[in-house]
Amino acid sequence: MAGQGAGHALKQSFQQPLIGFPQIREDDKHGLQASGLHGCRVLVHHVLLAPMLLALLCSAAILMATVLNQGLWHSPFVVKSYEQGSLQSSYTPKSKEASEAELWPREDSPWNASAFASLRTNFHFQPPNNWMNDPDAPLYYNGWYHLFYQYNPSEAYWGLISWGHAVSKDLIHWLYVQPLAMVPDHWYDENGVWTGSATMLPRENNSVIPAIMYTGSTNESVQVQNVVFPKNSSDDLLVEWTKIAENPVVTPPTFVNVTDFRDPTTAWRGKNGLWTIAIGSHFRPTHTGMALLYQSMDFVSWELLPDKFLHSVDGSGMWECVDFYPIVASGEWTGLDTSSVMSKEGGEVKHVLKASMDDSKLDFYSIGKYDAESFTFTPDDTDLDLTRGYRYDYGRFYASKTFYDPLLQRRILFGWINESDTRQDDVNKGWSGVQSMPRQVWFDNITKDSLIQWPIEEIRSLYKRNISFTDVTLESGTRIKIEGAKGAQWDIVLSFAKPSVECILQENYTFGPFGVYVLSSEDLQEYTGVYFYLIMESIYNKSTSYLSQKTFIINDLTRSSLASHVDNGTHGALVTIKEEEDELTLRIIVDHSIIETFAQGGRTVITSRVYPTIALDASANLYLFNDAHQEVIVRQFEAYEISNTNMHYINPLTR
Repeated sequence: MAGQGAGHALKQSFQQPLIGFPQIREDDKHGLQASGLHGCRVLVHHVLLAPMLLALLCSAAILMATVLNQGLWHSPFVVKSYEQGSLQSSYTPKSKEASEAELWPREDSPWNASAFASLRTNFHFQPPNNWMNDPDAPLYYNGWYHLFYQYNPSEAYWGLISWGHAVSKDLIHWLYVQPLAMVPDHWYDENGVWTGSATMLPRENNSVIPAIMYTGSTNESVQVQNVVFPKNSSDDLLVEWTKIAENPVVTPPTFVNVTDFRDPTTAWRGKNGLWTIAIGSHFRPTHTGMALLYQSMDFVSWELLPDKFLHSVDGSGMWECVDFYPIVASGEWTGLDTSSVMSKEGGEVKHVLKASMDDSKLDFYSIGKYDAESFTFTPDDTDLDLTRGYRYDYGRFYASKTFYDPLLQRRILFGWINESDTRQDDVNKGWSGVQSMPRQVWFDNITKDSLIQWPIEEIRSLYKRNISFTDVTLESGTRIKIEGAKGAQWDIVLSFAKPSVECILQENYTFGPFGVYVLSSEDLQEYTGVYFYLIMESIYNKSTSYLSQKTFIINDLTRSSLASHVDNGTHGALVTIKEEEDELTLRIIVDHSIIETFAQGGRTVITSRVYPTIALDASANLYLFNDAHQEVIVRQFEAYEISNTNMHYINPLTR
């Protein structure tokens, strides 16, 4: 039983081999599996295309099928510190030496040191070097936003994980905090300080103090939950954290494997004053993914809610990085604190349950009702349950985490964007992993069953110059270079007049593709296509038949790089377009090797990693194109060049 003193009782037993528990394989560790580089695939959202439709798509050369990523993992070795410096701590991780020949550069690499620097983002968050994966415990405290993250301080690939830490006044301009927030220096996290969440605990005088619960992995790979508090709550930068003596406060129940018990959520508080958390798990005999529930009055002594899951889905596999939060059902932009049961106006509140699926490395979410009496979540539509319904993002986006921003009363989402080159490339360039642009999320009051995601407004503070025009007709086969749009940092917003049903029928039941080439070389040897593609599908039932229009948004990476060893697949998804909507809209954020696409006001989102070899920096261009058989009209086009955020170190302990 977990609780005060449970950690000390467990310490002795966990130092011996665990009889009856399978030992974790090297390739089955949480951080390695969470990399998203095994078994990912692009899914066309919950639509089964008829054979005729598949033939049409194939004839149009649209790659909407499963995209399998390259296997990128090999035996580990150490990369030496990147020349920009590294986050430091008094902790020295175990490592092996590597020769210079292993590190730099590969003879067949299409990039040199300068080109690798051009692939690094300039306004997305990433540490100065080495490996980063999951975002952890984002929070707002005393005037500062805090972002923690899974970090390997020694190598550019997954290994012995610590917590990095950064702070910001606006979620855009970040400072790297030294020393590291947490390192694996106790028996209960000796194998890694893994993913966790923050909860703001109320104190006297209407103040709060953050508490973080995280997963630690023991030397025997047993996953346990631990709590830390700020060493000095008056320190606005929250530099130092104290692991409490009672750790671990939660240990695996007997009915789950000890390697399937991780990533606690932010806690929510019930009317009885008890805090509740959910922890992702997996019942192996039926391959059932689930979120287990624990309760506490003091955030130290925790008890399992017996015979209760927040939710479970048969066949879904291990759930990682579970997230659970309320949203205003009216579609207002206003966010809600995690413990809220109604909006400030007294309106209806729905809940979002998200799980990162360890099997597929995809983030699914479902919207539904939370019963605070039975502690259960029920999807509004079982066809949109986890693994069957919506994803946050249909590209490279995993292990996401939200938090409530009390300053601007909004819900903010971060997600890990992993690499799609090889591990050797990561070693050569000295870094791996980027966080997405912070996104505000709210209920889509048009579809009534999905979320809207939109880049936070603070990105506008980075705008330098813009290019804009309206009402341009793109004839069939057109490629138009946008004059003056050189560079690799853009926020692009554009809209097209929605093609009529007649146009689609005239084009053999398809229309497109049409859209934008970003990160394009002058001669179009390299470019990434971001475009719409429309089809008409015949729907038959017992009494009648009718035509249904489907609209896809696609990030096409097939020409994104002349390098042969990177992901050059296609990320695509359906976009819901209502009949009364007369425009198709896109917003595309480009940051060197990152492309984040928001279709139809953020209704569908796709994130891609690309690795140009010639369309770098000032050699990158923007093009409009139309490969439909008829003209399309660009209603509005705006492109804002983005400035650098110039992230740097801060070490408050030396002030």
